[in-house]
Amino acid sequence: MSLIRLIAPSGYCVNQTAAARGIARLQQAGHQIENQQAVGRRFQRFAGTDAERLADVHQLASLAPECDIVLAVRGGYGATRLLEQMDYPRLGHALRARLPVICGHSDFTAIQLALLAQCGTITFSGPMLAGNFGAEALDSYTWQHFWTAITHKEYSVSWHNDAPACSVSGTIWGGNLAMLVSLLGSPWLPAIEGGILVVEDINEHPFRVERLLLQLHHAGILRRQKALVLGSFNGVTLSDYDAGYDFRAMCSMLSERLAIPVLPGLAFGHEPQTVTLPLGAYGELHHDGQQSVLCVSGHPVIS
Repeated sequence: MSLIRLIAPSGYCVNQTAAARGIARLQQAGHQIENQQAVGRRFQRFAGTDAERLADVHQLASLAPECDIVLAVRGGYGATRLLEQMDYPRLGHALRARLPVICGHSDFTAIQLALLAQCGTITFSGPMLAGNFGAEALDSYTWQHFWTAITHKEYSVSWHNDAPACSVSGTIWGGNLAMLVSLLGSPWLPAIEGGILVVEDINEHPFRVERLLLQLHHAGILRRQKALVLGSFNGVTLSDYDAGYDFRAMCSMLSERLAIPVLPGLAFGHEPQTVTLPLGAYGELHHDGQQSVLCVSGHPVIS
């Protein structure tokens, strides 16, 4: 079984009960959990002061040899406050020598992309302690897929959508869409050419998702990719004002405007059920007009 170190570089964990439940579940499965004090740590709306949260990140450079997994407690906001102060040479040197499985999503995307851009570090966009492992009803697919992703050198995910058929390959990258766009023009956004960009978000109306994606388009990011995969975009209620404009209509517009395939519908993001994807790994994406299959390889695994 694994030694899991918790990391809390973002918002204070409001749902302490869920976090405790997540720790208990992981312990019941035989895993050891360290740095549990980060769960209850608080300064203003954050999971500790900037210095405390930065120390969590820098601990990645001096993990105990037996530590297999680094797991984010939750998202929220706060990671971008740390990017300028992160010691990328030290982190990169340590993570090239020994790369554990580093997993999280949401606000944690900022740190994941910065590590990819500055250090070439592959991390996993996937479940977190409170929201996923600590959910009242643990989603069995999320649990099983996480362990599959981090223990198998090759694995695949599949989903249904009716986009035109395509077959591409390249670097898998992305994560939370709002966090990715917030890094535009900074040294912390990876310069990925010919990639497979996979994005998700929560509480963003389709017109806001469209605006964010068009910003990536106008900045030249999307035209340099092989495909755009859309994960979960939940938490929004449409109104009469939308008059038929919904997520599907937005996808249709993007497909007409972009020169790359747009494949929606992947169970990825702020949902109870989510796949786990390594950001910076290699992907082969095949779509036959009805089903998409993404084959993943080149990521760190634990034994």
